[in-house]
Amino acid sequence: MNTGVTAATGPKARSRVGAGAFLACLLGAGVLGGGTVAAVTSGLANSAGAESAPAQTAQYTPVIVNNLGSVNAVTAAAQKATASVVTISASAGSSGGTGSGIILDASGHILTNMHVVTLDGQAANADIEVRTNDGSVYPGTIIGTDPLADLAIVQITAEGLVPATLGDSDKVNVGDTAIAIGAPLGLSGTVTDGIVSAANRTIEPASSASGSTTSTTGGTQDSISINVIQTDAAINPGNSGGALVNAQGEIIGVNVAIASAGTSSSDAQSGNIGVGFSIPINDAKRVGREIIATGKATHGQLGVSVTDNSAGSPSGFTTGAQISTVTPGSAAARAGLKAGDVITQVGGRSITDAAALTAATREQAAGAKVTVSFVRGGQQQSADVTLG
Repeated sequence: MNTGVTAATGPKARSRVGAGAFLACLLGAGVLGGGTVAAVTSGLANSAGAESAPAQTAQYTPVIVNNLGSVNAVTAAAQKATASVVTISASAGSSGGTGSGIILDASGHILTNMHVVTLDGQAANADIEVRTNDGSVYPGTIIGTDPLADLAIVQITAEGLVPATLGDSDKVNVGDTAIAIGAPLGLSGTVTDGIVSAANRTIEPASSASGSTTSTTGGTQDSISINVIQTDAAINPGNSGGALVNAQGEIIGVNVAIASAGTSSSDAQSGNIGVGFSIPINDAKRVGREIIATGKATHGQLGVSVTDNSAGSPSGFTTGAQISTVTPGSAAARAGLKAGDVITQVGGRSITDAAALTAATREQAAGAKVTVSFVRGGQQQSADVTLG
């Protein structure tokens, strides 16, 4: 049962999050075509989401501390992290939008969402400009993109860049302080806070592969499956690609999508309702490093087709991913998995449905070794699998 999830700046998407519509919010401040806002409903909204024309001009505002004697934990964390968060403008022809990004190193590599730099899949070679925290503007070059993770690397040439301090997203707890930093609605340097509402959530935002929805594994796909951190820190169109930060000022995630309870484009544009999503930084870091090194990233493949296992539940609740077919010679075949097996865990991550299995497999690099737990004939079993 697919409902909706959307990228914080991108196309429509579906998720396992609920019955509400999810808005694809392109490029944080939104994507404009010929002066008209392009809004997408029915699915997850990219946090860079569609936005009105007046807010397309990103406003620069530094973090201001007027009273040094009354600085709280959020202020301190924001002061530490904000210098490493940038605003990204992408344009192609009459279309354009803004999102956010995270400085990874002094060489100017910036991590952001693919839907930010491709205008939600509308442009393969958009013109990129980056504004850093001190207000300076630099031309940017797209080093590479990854449609399966909705991540991209942009590079600028600049002196004095402040690389972000990356945290460990595997240690995130529900209830931890979560601080979102980015350029919602084009308002750079915006800081909002909340908590980690859920970890290991699977969402299905729309694919942002530019020019088509062609999958890198062949065939076509309208959406991708990714694992995310859920937060109630306010995330709005324009936050896409920006930072989710812990109380120590360490980056724990890349903001990617927001949920909308609306069922129409006008409802969906209402923005934050307290349900936002961020790609865990451990996953984003691996993909980013591979893109920097080779221009692209790898993803594990199991080599099975699966369906949700509902066990006949009238509620539609699912309890795993049931294998329909196994590709001969695939990782699954080599590990002895068979049609009819119900996969319940991959690499320690619980699998509740087919989307969760896809996300858990793809967040691994090609060649990674994981333990797969499954039910066969009512008996719990496990197998060690080297992913393709």
